[in-house]
Amino acid sequence: MSKNIAVLVTNNVEDVELAAPKKAIEEMGHKVTLIEYNKGNIITGERGTKFTIDAGIDEVKPTDFDGLLLPGGFSPDQLRVDDRFVEFVKYFLMYDLPLFAICHGPQFFIQTGLTKGRTLTAYKSIQPDLYYAGAVLENKPLVIDNNLVTSRTPDDMDDFIKGIDKILN
Repeated sequence: MSKNIAVLVTNNVEDVELAAPKKAIEEMGHKVTLIEYNKGNIITGERGTKFTIDAGIDEVKPTDFDGLLLPGGFSPDQLRVDDRFVEFVKYFLMYDLPLFAICHGPQFFIQTGLTKGRTLTAYKSIQPDLYYAGAVLENKPLVIDNNLVTSRTPDDMDDFIKGIDKILN
């Protein structure tokens, strides 16, 4: 059965951390919806890739989706200061729904207050922040904690996509 996967993203996303999982999820037969401030915005990744936003944050709600992808780069750090995006992420953590975060993506978890006791991995520089927020950290290419799938860097992409596939299919 086809699933609808939300992606919270803005400028300075790590290009491959959005493009590769998006393509893989679509090839698995699922729909991907890029969400930012406003529908139709064109955002630019750190390496120059352009992405068109499918929906504005005020047009959607978490219950519209079966899963959530949080790519890294500087995008998560920018969006996590906006409570609308934090509440969106919080819903997926609270109800243990499919949530895929790579590199800096797990930064969102700190703002939710729901990091304590979750086993995950992330980019090296944010691991201490997640630890102090109560996460159990593992320095591995892929960590799966129920429906939470995390990876560290673009170098872990193959493992990350396998983890997404395991949860969605």
